[in-house]
Amino acid sequence: VLGFPYIFRGALDVRATKINEEMKLAAVYAIAALAKEPVPDSVNLAYNSRKLYFSKDYIIPKPIDPRLIYMVSPAVAKAAMESGVARKEITDWEEYKQSLISLTGQDNKLIRTFTEKAKRNPKRVVFAEADNYKILKSALVLKEYGVAIPILLGDKVNINNLAKEYGLDLLDIQIINPASEEMKQLALQFAESFADKRKRRGITLYEAKQKMRNRHHFGAMMVEFGMADAILSGITRNYASPIQSALQIIGLEDDTRIAAGMYIINTRKGTFFFADTTVNVDPSMEDLVDITLLAARTIQRFGITPRIAMLSYSNFGSNSGDEPIKVRDAVEFLHKNHPEIIVDGEIQANFATNPEILKKQFPFS
Repeated sequence: VLGFPYIFRGALDVRATKINEEMKLAAVYAIAALAKEPVPDSVNLAYNSRKLYFSKDYIIPKPIDPRLIYMVSPAVAKAAMESGVARKEITDWEEYKQSLISLTGQDNKLIRTFTEKAKRNPKRVVFAEADNYKILKSALVLKEYGVAIPILLGDKVNINNLAKEYGLDLLDIQIINPASEEMKQLALQFAESFADKRKRRGITLYEAKQKMRNRHHFGAMMVEFGMADAILSGITRNYASPIQSALQIIGLEDDTRIAAGMYIINTRKGTFFFADTTVNVDPSMEDLVDITLLAARTIQRFGITPRIAMLSYSNFGSNSGDEPIKVRDAVEFLHKNHPEIIVDGEIQANFATNPEILKKQFPFS
C-alpha cells in the first residue's frame, strides 16, 4: 500500500505495459532499504520525535518521507526495463532521480553542486562537538552518502552511548578524545606548536597544554598539521570562541586582511548570500570592501555570478548618517577599482531582493 503511488509513478515514467511481480518486488526491496537509512529531520519533526530509526517500532518509512518517490520509483522503472515490460528506456538515472526530487520541492542546484563536487573528492572533516545529537547524525549522513570522511572528537563512551540511544550506526568512523591518555603525545606536540605560534601573544606552554584538551583547539591543530581538511564547530559554544581558535591556529588565507562570515539562504526565489552578519561588529569602509570581495570570490567558486547589494537603511542617498555614507563610499570604491563585480548601493533590503520594485523606483541601478 505504501509503495503503490511510487510503483505507479515508475511504471508511468517508462510507459510499462503492466505492473508485474518484478516491479512489486523492486518496490518492496527499495522500501526495506530506505527504512534502514537515517530518518530525515522533517519526518522526525512531523512525528514529534528524534528517535525514529530502524527497529521494532519503525520497520517501514513513514508515508510523508520525501525520499520514497526518488528511491522507490527508479527501482520500479529499472525492474520494468529488465523484465521487458517497459516501452521507454531511461539512460541517465541520476537525471531521472533529480527530476523526481524536484517534484518534492527539495531540489536545489547549489546543494546538488556541493554534493556532487564533495563526492568526487571527499574531505576529512573534524566534528568537534560529536557528542551533540544533531552533529553526530549529520556526520553519519555525510559518511553514508560519501560526501565527507568524518572524524569525531569527544569521549568515546559518551558518543557510543548517544549513538545507541538514537539507533545510529557509527560504521567505521574514527573517534578521538583529545583528553585521553592515547592522545597525550600528540596533544603535547600540538601544544608546543601552538605555544610557539602565540609566544608573543601571552600564551605559555602550560596554557597551550590546557587548551589542547579543548576539542576546538585540538581539532584546529589537526587541520594545521594536515591530519584533516576542515573543522566544523560552534553549535554548543559562543560563536566567537571557535572562530578565535581557528584564527589563532590556522590563520587567514594569504593576501587576506579580514575574516568574515557568510550565510547561505535557500528560498523558492533562489539562493541568497548574506555577509557579514556574524563576525565584524562595526566594519569600516575598507572592511566593507574586503568583505564584499571575499563574498564575491567565494560565491564565484560555486559557479555563480553574484549580484551584490550593499545594504543600509538608506536608498542611494535618501538618508544621511555615517553608516550609509560608509556604504556609499565602499560602493564607489568597488565601481572604480573592481568594475568586473556587479554591485550597487547603499540600498534597503526590500528593494535589493525585489527586482520589480527596484526597476520601478530606481531604474538606474
